[in-house]
Amino acid sequence: MPKLAHVVDQWTEAAPAKLDLTDPRHEDLTRDAADALLACDASPQQLMELEASLVARKAEVPLLVHLAAKLAVSRSALLAWRGAAHISVVFAVYKEHQRIRPAAEVAGGEDFLVRKIHQLDWLTAQRDELTWDMIVVDDGCPDKSGAIAAEIVAREGRTNQVQVLHLADAIAAGHPAAGDLTSPDDSRKGGSIQFGLWEACRQERDNHVAIFTDADLSTHLGQSGLLATAILADNRDVAIGSRRMPESVVIKQGARNDRGKLFIYLWKRIIDSLPDVIDTQCGFKGFAAPTLRAILPDMLEKKFAFDIELLIKSRTLRADGLAQRGIAWIDSDALSTTTDLQPYLPMLKAMVLMYRAYLPKAASADQYAAFIDELDESGWSVLQDNIPREITKREPAEFSGFAGVSADDLRQASR
Repeated sequence: MPKLAHVVDQWTEAAPAKLDLTDPRHEDLTRDAADALLACDASPQQLMELEASLVARKAEVPLLVHLAAKLAVSRSALLAWRGAAHISVVFAVYKEHQRIRPAAEVAGGEDFLVRKIHQLDWLTAQRDELTWDMIVVDDGCPDKSGAIAAEIVAREGRTNQVQVLHLADAIAAGHPAAGDLTSPDDSRKGGSIQFGLWEACRQERDNHVAIFTDADLSTHLGQSGLLATAILADNRDVAIGSRRMPESVVIKQGARNDRGKLFIYLWKRIIDSLPDVIDTQCGFKGFAAPTLRAILPDMLEKKFAFDIELLIKSRTLRADGLAQRGIAWIDSDALSTTTDLQPYLPMLKAMVLMYRAYLPKAASADQYAAFIDELDESGWSVLQDNIPREITKREPAEFSGFAGVSADDLRQASR
């Protein structure tokens, strides 16, 4: 790979030391670097080998180059798909009225809607049979994020590709995706994403993949080819973007690792149908449209654990229909709307309901489910301060096979 290595060397010298999500110039540089790698006419396999070599020396390589390699692999794989394909992207907005603006207008602004549009344009460029659309769903934002998004879409002349919908309208109309919601206050992202996915799949298309993501720029949508080709070329129903694969590149702010480990350990004890999945909470998942039409009706969860329910229901359709792809993920922290939220306990309680609704009863799972049922926020707070070392010293990938901390052990630690 002499040409590829030469390009990597050039961009390693030219790349900024850090990647600033609020600076569109950094995104332009990343795209230019990806284009330079693609111009080497390397195969998708060669680009994947390059990517693996970069991950092996992660600390020596600027983040921009890692992300550029991911984008090059994604676009190369999608271009290798010899047919038409349509990608729908769905995300929810709530209190995003600042981050949706450019940094020149609001400190910490990402201009994320415009930049997501440009990212999808880049991914599908030069192939007319590769098309995309986007659905933005206002999750009851008190600051009118949806109205601001609609203004931006009109200003950019993208009303033919980008819809802005409101969960409140779906509830008022009795939309089937709204379920038992009485107002957007009953949703914490899940209701809006399900509504958006339902609308994305309303029109039947061949080779249609629907992806949901987060509003921020943590996951560059140029990586959508990784998910789309797992479904189209590898015949999977679902593709999960993962921050915990060997080829993942992750920059995360703060330290909530032990709390995350506790959460993963507990859900692994009650949900045994996803033993191979570690990163359930990454906001970047793709679904074959027919799969979504089969699993979206009668969803139980409208809040933060909604995507776990989608995975559980999809796996009941086909055991080997799920793929995972390591992605580049850069924590978007400046104007985050979720930094201070700790929804782990409500999510665990929701997963207990899923266990009882979808999975066979098991004595061990029942014990952990009963413990979670009785746990309140006070006990959860105490438990987070007293997480058993048998959990904290292990990596989450070990938790499918390790159940050495019993429900009674955790009950004692929560008191």
